[in-house]
Amino acid sequence: MDAISLIDKYYADSPRLRNILWTHSRQVADRCLGIAALHPELDLDIAFLEEAALLHDIGIIRTDAPDICCFGASPYICHGFLGAEMLRAEGYPRHARVCERHTGAGLSRAQVVAEGLPLPAQDFLPETLEEQLICYADKFYSKSHLDREKTVEKALKSVSKYGEEGACRFRRWMEIFNEDKSGRS
Repeated sequence: MDAISLIDKYYADSPRLRNILWTHSRQVADRCLGIAALHPELDLDIAFLEEAALLHDIGIIRTDAPDICCFGASPYICHGFLGAEMLRAEGYPRHARVCERHTGAGLSRAQVVAEGLPLPAQDFLPETLEEQLICYADKFYSKSHLDREKTVEKALKSVSKYGEEGACRFRRWMEIFNEDKSGRS
């Protein structure tokens, strides 16, 4: 798989948006790779981890988010689901799962229904360690502020807006993907 070629296929006519996507996705991928290096005991699929991190937001081009140069028809919250459709059509179902499961700290079916989200009524919860790590790493970077990295506190606050369930997942990931090089939790 060549993630860059796939991005170029969909973003050739949108160089500003491609730059936003690439910068953000590279930040997420680099954090994932750094955490994977700190935790060889997790036995993560490194090649897949990098590819999926680079492609996790490929669906933003089909959403309406003018502040980050997205001029599609769908609400931004649909970008994961839309990206998953794109990657499934390309023959990458495993990568597609990462796309559809990275919003917030994952979205439960109950949450989708209760909040009336414009998504299919199903669970969009990260299951594999790779899905969880990409979802976790993504919370430290914003596409609207590419020059900033969020603190753990700010990342936790951003997932908390999706409810306590997501905040609990994120706190669990903080333990699993501990980035404290001194070994302290």
